[in-house]
Amino acid sequence: MSPYTITRSGTTITLQPKDSASQSGLLVISHGLGDSASGFEDVAQMIATQMPHLKIVLPTAPTQPVTMNMGMPMNSWYDITGLDERSNENCKGIQESRQTIVDILEKEHEESKLGYDRMVLMGFSQGGALSLFTGLQLKAEQKLAGIVCMSGYLAARAQFKLTKGLEDTPILHCHGEADPMIQVGMAQKSQGIVIEEGCTNYELKTYRGLPHSVNMEEIEDIQKFLAKVLPDSEDHKVTLKDPSDMSIKELRAAIRNAGIGNKAVGLMEKSEFVKLVQDHRNGKL
Repeated sequence: MSPYTITRSGTTITLQPKDSASQSGLLVISHGLGDSASGFEDVAQMIATQMPHLKIVLPTAPTQPVTMNMGMPMNSWYDITGLDERSNENCKGIQESRQTIVDILEKEHEESKLGYDRMVLMGFSQGGALSLFTGLQLKAEQKLAGIVCMSGYLAARAQFKLTKGLEDTPILHCHGEADPMIQVGMAQKSQGIVIEEGCTNYELKTYRGLPHSVNMEEIEDIQKFLAKVLPDSEDHKVTLKDPSDMSIKELRAAIRNAGIGNKAVGLMEKSEFVKLVQDHRNGKL
């Protein structure tokens, strides 16, 4: 039986432990240009199977015109006018997308009291660029457990400034040596720029023969990195809302996520839903 449940709200996909009280970490995965949350759902499932204490959130970028796509609208975290350095200075829309990711982190912290040091940003290509851009410019007190950039780069260099106090945030940058879209030299230059800004913990791993894609070797390296920076921890379990303070909608969601929907059949009163959630949390089911 799967240790996690999958829920879809709008364009966002969330994987979370069936036993919500067992969560002790958060991973946010941002997809690449033209893709959607579902594009990395399989990778998220692999990670969730190995690390069932993680909640994994996969947002979808807004649909907006992309200059490099002849102005045609597509899912994009920001506009891309070209792949050269000069074009990479603009990135219209990146600040709004950065705020979208920050909102996800802050909402989790508010609702579950999970520390930012138990959160990781991860992304592929444009999503990797967004993860770097966002994770290294958070407030000092929001320092993350780590950042994973897959086949990405540092976007909007002119707008980037490493926050003091985040210099040793662990970064794993994975990149294919045969990538024709974002060449490995761009990854190396990005690493150099971030290190010049003061970063002291930036690892760049390259993969021979890998194009603009992800392979199993890379996923295994990412899982090792995540296991190191986000190991399961009894001291960092989330704080759950008291069932008696939850709305019917929240109770139904908790029951669905726990995989005990069959036990809710026929229940009518809120008190019955509250008891069901409480019994599940107390291990009585």
